[in-house]
Amino acid sequence: MKLRILTPEWSREVEADAIFLPGTVSPFEVLPGHAPMISALDAGELRWRADGGEESLAVRGGVVRVGRQETVVCAEV
Repeated sequence: MKLRILTPEWSREVEADAIFLPGTVSPFEVLPGHAPMISALDAGELRWRADGGEESLAVRGGVVRVGRQETVVCAEV
C-alpha cells in the first residue's frame, strides 16, 4: 500500500507492507485492506515496514487518513 508522509518541510512517498502509528488514544497498525478512517496522531514514532526492513520517523503530532489504496500522514516532525 502507498504511504504518503507530508510535513511542513518535505514530503515522501513509499510502498509499505505495514504502518504503525501513534494514535492519541493508543498506537495502532494499518495493514493492506484496512477500513478507511481518519485519526489524530500524538507525539511518538511513525514506523513502516517495507521490503523486509523497517524505517521510522519521530513525530510531534498530526493527522492520518487511511484510504483503500493510500495512507496519508500529515505530521510535524
